[in-house]
Amino acid sequence: MKSKRLGVMVSAFALSGLMAVALPPGAMAPEFKGVDSNGVTHSLSEYRGKYVVLEWANQGCPYEQKHYLSGNMESLQKEWTSKGVVWLSIISSAPGEQGYVTPAQENDYLKTMKASPTAALLDPKGAIGHLYDARTTPHMFVIDPAGKIVYQGALDDKPSADPSSLKGADNYVSDALSAAMAGKPVAVAVTRPYGCSVKY
Repeated sequence: MKSKRLGVMVSAFALSGLMAVALPPGAMAPEFKGVDSNGVTHSLSEYRGKYVVLEWANQGCPYEQKHYLSGNMESLQKEWTSKGVVWLSIISSAPGEQGYVTPAQENDYLKTMKASPTAALLDPKGAIGHLYDARTTPHMFVIDPAGKIVYQGALDDKPSADPSSLKGADNYVSDALSAAMAGKPVAVAVTRPYGCSVKY
């Protein structure tokens, strides 16, 4: 029994080492405050009791463009916010780096894309990004009503910037939300995020 338990612990350690996950599923999501593109301050704690999705975004990233120009990300935002999920897009690009935007530029983009996150938080100093060890755009987190992370990683299982890869893709975020909201365990709770590096 001891040997079996040790084997499980070693396997878990090896997986965590492979993924190098700073905030593993089951961990409490760090509290943060951020100002959105309309000048409104949001904090994670104000959404306690609701599911929250965090989406790291960068307009100039081809991987992000795959999801937005195809309408995939907008469709996900609309679907889940209509079910009471809070969806926060977070832009951690520093001034002068790819993806940095002013509030007006972000609002124009959201309007053009017909995107509907709950809010788009501007994080030019990277405070929220570093707090969550956000690595790519997109990098996704799903937080449950108790404030615990139930999923983090890639949006789907097709690490490509080609829009055609969306066909038949398994969307990890939708899977996690569907399972958690039905009171079931999340089958795939952590994956390696793919995309452009966050431009801190």
